[in-house]
Amino acid sequence: MNYKGLQLRSKETTVNTNGKFNKKKRFGKSLANKAPAMLLTILANKLKWHNTKLTKINTYKVKASQYNHIEDKYVKKKLSERWNDFGEFKIQRDLYSSFLIMNVKDNLEEIDKELCFKQFDNFRKLHDKEILKIQSSSINLISSMGI
Repeated sequence: MNYKGLQLRSKETTVNTNGKFNKKKRFGKSLANKAPAMLLTILANKLKWHNTKLTKINTYKVKASQYNHIEDKYVKKKLSERWNDFGEFKIQRDLYSSFLIMNVKDNLEEIDKELCFKQFDNFRKLHDKEILKIQSSSINLISSMGI
């Protein structure tokens, strides 16, 4: 991902329904606090010690947060939508994206649908178990997870 682009302020000045100007700030502070690029550097260095390398997918082509492997289509979602609704069940968006990334083909540019179908039932069981564990615990949750 282009983390530098996420740090930039909005160029457009917009007005909300009350007539006040919206802030132009975006994700700069949260990126500075979480430092995703530094995490990737640390992981790459640790993997080098074990003669392994960090594999990066093409996030622009994979579009893991938009893809639905059951219906085989891409649906753009708002950032505030934290759950993927599959009708009879819901899956947390970030966990589902990581599941899809886990099932990317060797070219690192497309999702292996057959592998997704093979592993989805096990993923769903583990997902539901973990969500129940998180909901029943008294730990402070990250608000962006939507739990």
